[in-house]
Amino acid sequence: MTTTGTRIAARKEQRAHAREIRAAFTAALSAPARAALEQALAERVVPHLGSPGILGSYAPAGSEIAPAAVERAARALGWLLAFPRVTGPQPLDYHLAGPEDLVPGFRGIFQPPEDRPAARPDVVLVPLLEADRRGHRLGQGGGHYDRTLASLRSSGPLLAIGLAWDVQIVPAIEAEPWDQPLDAIATPSDFHHAGAAARRTG
Repeated sequence: MTTTGTRIAARKEQRAHAREIRAAFTAALSAPARAALEQALAERVVPHLGSPGILGSYAPAGSEIAPAAVERAARALGWLLAFPRVTGPQPLDYHLAGPEDLVPGFRGIFQPPEDRPAARPDVVLVPLLEADRRGHRLGQGGGHYDRTLASLRSSGPLLAIGLAWDVQIVPAIEAEPWDQPLDAIATPSDFHHAGAAARRTG
């Protein structure tokens, strides 16, 4: 197997392992315990959002930590919510919408209807499989968020916050040249600014 092939195979195995760990963790949580952790996540995130603007969120899939409590708290402070639409290999398109407006889309993931106004987020909440404290993130493998963060950073200031369960934080992730680092990582127990590797502007 070539070096490239070996790296691809290793990343695939790493993703599978991360999914197993995340799924096992959430399967052991009662509904009240999970809700309490997601509320704790909101309490970590909201103080760092800054002045109200447009918050790019996401519809959680499977065992991903849900940003619903963050969304509720942000809305109460005057933030507008936007959610992404998947349009092939291009960067994600964000549209103003509430979670109650979302409809099934790409691979069954909930997303805004096509008629919702387009918007550029000031802050983006990013789901992940694993992350390290340098801001490196392991995603699903499609590159959607890397392309999206690169595009948004090229057009102005942006704060990209990765959301995770504490079990998803690992010592180190080997970054690929195209990977876009996170500015911060939030879990129910911590909010960590990611340091020199991360950047808020393009």
